[in-house]
Amino acid sequence: MTQETSARPASRLGRTLLPLGLLFLSVGVSVALFNPFLSLFLSTEVDAGPIKITIFLIVAPLGGVLASSIIGRFSDRRPIRRALLISGAAAGVFGTGVTAVVRDYWVLLALSVTAFAIAGSLFPQSFAYARQVLERDDPARAPMGISALRTVFSLAWVAGPPLGAFLLATGGFVWIYGTAALMYALAALVAVFWLDEVPARAHRASDDPADRPVDAGRWTLWLTAAAFTLLQTPLTLAVQALPLFIGTELQGDVGDAGLLLGLCAALEIPLMLGLGMLAVRVPLRRLLFAGAACGIAYYTVAATATGLGALVAGQALNAMFIAAVTGLGISYMQNMLPGHPGRATTLFTNGFPLGAMLAGPLFGLAQHFDYRLAYWLCTALCAAGLLLLIVVRNDRPTRHA
Repeated sequence: MTQETSARPASRLGRTLLPLGLLFLSVGVSVALFNPFLSLFLSTEVDAGPIKITIFLIVAPLGGVLASSIIGRFSDRRPIRRALLISGAAAGVFGTGVTAVVRDYWVLLALSVTAFAIAGSLFPQSFAYARQVLERDDPARAPMGISALRTVFSLAWVAGPPLGAFLLATGGFVWIYGTAALMYALAALVAVFWLDEVPARAHRASDDPADRPVDAGRWTLWLTAAAFTLLQTPLTLAVQALPLFIGTELQGDVGDAGLLLGLCAALEIPLMLGLGMLAVRVPLRRLLFAGAACGIAYYTVAATATGLGALVAGQALNAMFIAAVTGLGISYMQNMLPGHPGRATTLFTNGFPLGAMLAGPLFGLAQHFDYRLAYWLCTALCAAGLLLLIVVRNDRPTRHA
């Protein structure tokens, strides 16, 4: 193969990943604009009480998990992933556009399990689309490409909340949700005019069965998904407890919590990129094990901290944990279902909302006893997730006919 012909896949890959990066950034910013202020929106603009807010915060993620699971299974059967990206972005435009002007609780609850639930499928479906493109053009670099695109979401969450706070102070929630609608519209335009439909991997009857993609067994998949749910639960629990823990135990304030979160986010981005490049040469399992071990180490440091200095120093471990689990976990699940990238990605991404729901009662437990308990619980969750990943191996795959 000549240098010119070998450069063609890389060139085509770059042309595809660029618009995908823009789509990822648009979707990430749109969610980062309104999601941090959802409870404030419900309590001040909608005048919802604690019970209604709790119901909303439980029903909305459940609706998203259900919608993403259905769409994930459907997306692998036909070459329609680009159409699903367009539909998800259009649903986001509708949901945020209506929310910008409507303040009726029941209408907004209905939107959360319809329009916003469908828009939530953009996250897994974007990664599934990226996986198909990477498998087609440069399979060896698939983990690196997925990690690079995952960093775009981190960048969106670095910029989104401060921008949302500025919009809230300037024009209120109308501006927040209106801007989010514009970002979803940009994502839809990128998908319409810049992305091509990628056909599902096809296999001829004459192919050697040994060369066909191999899926992990059902129990292996479910247990691995459970492991990632356990590992993602601390991402919510630790953030919920951080400002209160700093204020009550470490004599700090809310500003210190913000600085710690910003430091962690800044460290995550280069670590995600570095782990993605390292994954070309090192097995994903080893990198995930190392990342989970960093999580255990960080939450142990946090649980035993007597001052802010320990938490500042520990952010390198925290960022390594988050970068490994959220950056490489998607590729790990996709490798277990090579013929079903939509279902695989959804199995992983559903772990975050499920973990957020699990974090709620655990946070209540920490409130009742001691905020330091939240970090011991995070340590136990990371240890349990790591143990599951070690025990569960893809040793008995099921071949696709």
